[in-house]
Amino acid sequence: MKSVIKIDTVSDVVCPWCYIGKRRLEKAIALLEDRYTIDLEYHPFELNPLMPKEGVNQKEYLENKFGSETKYFQITEHTTRVAAQEGLVFNFSKQRISPNTRKAHSLIQAARSDGKQLEVTEAFFKAYFTDGVDLSKDENLTSTAVEAGLKEELVGRILADDASQMTVALAEKEMQKLGITGVPFYIINNRYGISGAQPTETFVKALEEIGSEISVLEAASCGVDEAC
Repeated sequence: MKSVIKIDTVSDVVCPWCYIGKRRLEKAIALLEDRYTIDLEYHPFELNPLMPKEGVNQKEYLENKFGSETKYFQITEHTTRVAAQEGLVFNFSKQRISPNTRKAHSLIQAARSDGKQLEVTEAFFKAYFTDGVDLSKDENLTSTAVEAGLKEELVGRILADDASQMTVALAEKEMQKLGITGVPFYIINNRYGISGAQPTETFVKALEEIGSEISVLEAASCGVDEAC
């Protein structure tokens, strides 16, 4: 039986390094899938929880954040090049709106119980970074989530449910209590933390070390029918 490694990923769907880190981690998991069973779960983190519900102009927002238009182009062009190395297509020029992401996170959390969390998470990343979809609009959140496998009735219910969005805010506070102030952040087996979009090789090494520790612990354990 393969050892199980639990990976809790804390991220935001408008964080470019979260998407890059996602792809790098997936490559690491693919390299280790014959040795370990990976239980991967996504948790919410809003880079700007005070973002207006209707969002703001993306380029102006990032220019203010980075300090100038020149820095905006330098940073986005560099990020686009790095993303391309991982097989991702970033189109910052298509992104008109920086959205409030709480509703997107509420759908990602709801998708976990339907076994569709990984698909919905990927869909939102691709919609924003590759296709330039305005994720501030409910109709776009709906179409993206439904195409990823969620039922339209469930999506509509979640988007209209203030309690679901409050749950996201509470989950984010729990992440903050753990000392997480930036994303992506990865929690391995509730014990180990990895910060940032690490190279695939780094993920592989870390998971192998943790997996070896699990194997040692499993080898040293006793079952109810054993003479220990």
